[in-house]
Amino acid sequence: MDKNVAFADLGMDSDTQPSRTNSDTTGTANNDGTVVQWTPTHSDASLDHFVKKDGLVFAGTHLIIDLVGASRLDELSHIEETLREAVEVSGATLLHIHLHHFTPNGGVSGVAVLAESHISIHTWPERGYAALDVFMCGDAEPHKAIAVLRRAFRPDAIQLNDLKRGLTV
Repeated sequence: MDKNVAFADLGMDSDTQPSRTNSDTTGTANNDGTVVQWTPTHSDASLDHFVKKDGLVFAGTHLIIDLVGASRLDELSHIEETLREAVEVSGATLLHIHLHHFTPNGGVSGVAVLAESHISIHTWPERGYAALDVFMCGDAEPHKAIAVLRRAFRPDAIQLNDLKRGLTV
């Protein structure tokens, strides 16, 4: 695809050099070290859905969840229902779910794509283990998904890592 078409689709024109004095200009470095700059197309900075909590500003909360000694990890319809419920109780917006059922062990890999980011799952039913990522920005409450996962899969233990993504100073 022509890069000018791609930039235009994103509301950017690669031939236009933004003013370096514009405080609303954002930039990122390319692999070759050059900086691509753009100006957000909206005028309200709050539309970026960054979270402001406990004096911190960050893109969102990313929960890394390991379920140990879990059950029903090979039941595709149960996993889909569980992801849908986790999205709902977290106050997120479901865009799409895609799940793949592996054979012969019955493991499942998949993702619920959210307006606020995603929930992904990878299961090893033969080991009673599932690895999940729950990443949400904005007003969504990803921690509420944990109770849904506990009830649905009945793990012996849950290991949790709680990351703040895009933490700004």
